[in-house]
Amino acid sequence: MMTIVPDASLNNGLRMPQMGLGVWQVPQSTVADTVATALEVGYRSIDTAASYGNEAGVGEGLRRSGLDREEVFLASKLANPDQGYDSALRAFDASLERMGLDHLDLYLLHWPLPHQDRYVSSWRALERLYAEGRVRAIGVCNFQVSHLERVLDEGGIVPMVNQIELHPLLVQNKLRDFHSRHNIVTEAWSPLGQGHLLDDPTVTAIAEGLGRAPAQVLLRWQIQLGNVAIPKSVTPERIRSNFDVFDFELSAEDMQAVSALDQGHRFGPDPDDFDGD
Repeated sequence: MMTIVPDASLNNGLRMPQMGLGVWQVPQSTVADTVATALEVGYRSIDTAASYGNEAGVGEGLRRSGLDREEVFLASKLANPDQGYDSALRAFDASLERMGLDHLDLYLLHWPLPHQDRYVSSWRALERLYAEGRVRAIGVCNFQVSHLERVLDEGGIVPMVNQIELHPLLVQNKLRDFHSRHNIVTEAWSPLGQGHLLDDPTVTAIAEGLGRAPAQVLLRWQIQLGNVAIPKSVTPERIRSNFDVFDFELSAEDMQAVSALDQGHRFGPDPDDFDGD
């Protein structure tokens, strides 16, 4: 029996699975196998990026699965060196060519790079791609409130997704509140805190009480918050386990206990300072 994955509704009416596979740091040589395994398990959303160097393998994994293109939600991201209007358009073409596709479901600006001041012109390029129907939804990654406000002021389309670092050590309440007010879907990268939360006493106690793995508790927390989660794994057993989070719920007390772990701690760069190096 196929697992039914809940959807997040984007502000243009498109629906996006709340669980996807992230392929950051998955080598080009193995990513096709990883994607094919995930699609066999039941994942229907794959998140890659030009900078990951594995777009071609993601496309191959899709073809190897035998699924129709329309059955899988595919996302990629604009590499930092390609920011700017014209270069962003060329980069999108290159991503499609590498993946062997004629369209993407979601295309994202990977980082704001505020000191370079090119994210607004890059966003306008994504708006053009969307208007031309070459991508079904557009969004951003790692944008803070100030970056989003500028895009809202100077752009023509509200981003449909903001993919951000989000886990119990970095709950991002202020940013998620902004997303809610502007109907922007929150997508969590590093939803397991790069593995650092798997041994946390609060998380392990909840997991033991439910007879679940700590990773499943962390991913269920994301789902119940309404976030989209894209855990990365290359191990078939873990890919399956991460997907097996739709037949149980965390109590309100458990949700609160996990959220209370928040320390504002990042494992990745600070978007206000990161310059793409």
